[in-house]
Amino acid sequence: MSSRTGIRLLSAIATALATALLLAGCTGLPTTGPPNAGLAVGEEIEEPPFSFIAEGPEPGAGPARIVEGFLDASMSPADSWGIARKFLTDDFQSAWKPDAGVTIDRSVENRDYDSTVEPDDEDATSAEVSVSLAQVASVDGTGAYTADTGTATATYRLVREEGGEWRISEALDGITLDIDTFGQVYEKFSLQYFDPTWSHLVPDVRWFPRRAAMATTVVRALISGKPSEWLAPAVRPFSSDVEMVGDAVTVDTSQVASVPLNRAALSASPTDLARMRTQLEASLEGAGVTEVRLLVDGVPLDAGRITVEDPIIDPGVLVLGDEMFGIATSGGEIAPVSGLTAQIAKIADPIAAVDVSADAQLAAVQLRDGRVFAVSEGHTNQVDGRGGLGAPSLDPFGLIWTAPASNPAAVQVSTAQADPSTVSDAWPSADAISQLRVSADGARVAAVVTSGGERRLVVASVIRDEEQRPISLGTPYYEVAQLSGAVQGLSWVGADAVAVLSATPDPTLTTHMIGGPSAVSSAPAGATALAGAKTVTGVRVLSTDQSVYAQRGSFWQEAISDVRVLGTRAGY
Repeated sequence: MSSRTGIRLLSAIATALATALLLAGCTGLPTTGPPNAGLAVGEEIEEPPFSFIAEGPEPGAGPARIVEGFLDASMSPADSWGIARKFLTDDFQSAWKPDAGVTIDRSVENRDYDSTVEPDDEDATSAEVSVSLAQVASVDGTGAYTADTGTATATYRLVREEGGEWRISEALDGITLDIDTFGQVYEKFSLQYFDPTWSHLVPDVRWFPRRAAMATTVVRALISGKPSEWLAPAVRPFSSDVEMVGDAVTVDTSQVASVPLNRAALSASPTDLARMRTQLEASLEGAGVTEVRLLVDGVPLDAGRITVEDPIIDPGVLVLGDEMFGIATSGGEIAPVSGLTAQIAKIADPIAAVDVSADAQLAAVQLRDGRVFAVSEGHTNQVDGRGGLGAPSLDPFGLIWTAPASNPAAVQVSTAQADPSTVSDAWPSADAISQLRVSADGARVAAVVTSGGERRLVVASVIRDEEQRPISLGTPYYEVAQLSGAVQGLSWVGADAVAVLSATPDPTLTTHMIGGPSAVSSAPAGATALAGAKTVTGVRVLSTDQSVYAQRGSFWQEAISDVRVLGTRAGY
């Protein structure tokens, strides 16, 4: 049995046993919601009760096989990658830093090993093995994920030790995993940072090796780390004076995490303590933690919580039918939106797009001739009449974002009273822009831009003045993915992902995590427009047959017919 086969088989057995134990104690399993740690939080043991079980070096294995076994053993983070370290020389075992990052490739089957020494060469004492990888992404030492497609080459130097066995004496820090295994070895967490108004939490996705004591890893990353470089201008970092002390965050059987802090926390105001606690509790949700207690010298601090606005709501499906604009009901009817439905009905020209604020008091309406209007009860004001405009996007502060397709740098924001201003540093390297959507927290904006003939999905931080008017976009912006083919729609899905609707070569809906892998599914035939939602199942697609479709499992089901325009809600 090869080491790779052993890993796959033993991992499958461990997973099956764990599943059987879970089923024995449960009457049902959740089928929706974000991925969470599968271990019960309570005891702080060093390693989870099961994981990938790797095999050590094969006796007599040649240099290439030793490197192959080493990469296979990277699937097991147990005991700080203890099995993988067995493939290294004694000196290199202590020097190698597996937590430095991850190179993610397409498949273990696509790896190409080139050794300077043949397996049966009994005279060689040193060797070099080069491994070619079909890289798709990488994760750095802070847990930040970056799409990074292309061919990568890793070089390993080996020596023959006493006894004749080959061991790796030199290699880059970090590990290599294929994309299918990555999500099983590493777990996603969203570090939560406050926006400048202290009213919204903004997620910064990170990936950490799966261990039982995940709370410690997350807390240390939030308190001691920094927001991602592209996001930092739009969020507030954790208090610079307060630090975590001790070796671990303890989590009791009630899933209450105790976070030990230094004495600087004693000088923090009640408001600052409440913000820290709120930030920590939100960041630890993925670790199963339900409550956080802040401690100094083992004594609990009196820390409250901040009420955070949750802009991610279930808005219903907004549609413009043959007779009116409103919310689609389960019976196929359209219910009016107070203050908006009657005012939109007064617009005689054909409408191309409608974006509605979270409180449903304001709508950004684009006509087919491209002009954009601010519509509220009793008022319809033109806010942008420039040619070639893309669909407008409202932000949580009631500002309407617009940009001409041929001039990405000319991003404009306007109030409902048509008071426009320009957003500087908008996509400086882009030649064109086809889609633009502001997130529900207002701290980020996603766009589909074209640069050098290549279409890209990008996200930038939004820098605002004291009145919350955007003044510029942060640089460098984050490139989520390179896209092929025309894009029919762009929307936010929850707080940390965006969906892209494309029609060529086939209708496709791709959900891109901001800081994580993407997921691809088919889209309805003739798909022309997209409306986002809190979850993927809430996403709606409009087709050329004037029907709105909802995803049910792997199929799309018609939800409402006779729709001319699929409306959107600000932040989606």
